[in-house]
Amino acid sequence: MKFIVFLLQFIFIYGFFFLGQLLRELFGIPLPGSIIGFTLMFAALALKLFPLRLVESTATLLLSFLPLFFIPATVGVINYFDVFAGKGFFLIAVVIISTLLTMAASGSTSQYLGRRIETGKEQK
Repeated sequence: MKFIVFLLQFIFIYGFFFLGQLLRELFGIPLPGSIIGFTLMFAALALKLFPLRLVESTATLLLSFLPLFFIPATVGVINYFDVFAGKGFFLIAVVIISTLLTMAASGSTSQYLGRRIETGKEQK
C-alpha cells in the first residue's frame, strides 16, 4: 500500500515538473522547466490549493537523496581543470567569502522571519 501512495505522490510531483517544462516550451521562458514547475507547486501549497500531506512523504524521501544530484556537477568540474589550475588561493578565498555571505544572509533572513512570526503571535 505504501508503494502505491509513493507512486501516486511521485506522479503528482512529476506533474508539476511536466507542467513547468510545458510552460517553458510554450512561452519560451529562459528558466529550467523544473524551476518553473516547482515554483508552481510551492505557490499551490502556499495558497493551500491542495494539502501538504498529498506530497509530504514522497518529497521527504526524494530530499534525502538530493546530495546525490550534485555529484555529477562536481565531477564535471574535473573536465575544466585547466581553467582552475594555478588559481588555488583565489578559489579558496572565493569559497570562504561566498560561504560567509551565504551564512550571513541565511541567518539574517531567519532572524527577520522569526521576529515577524513572534510579533504576529503577540498581536493575536
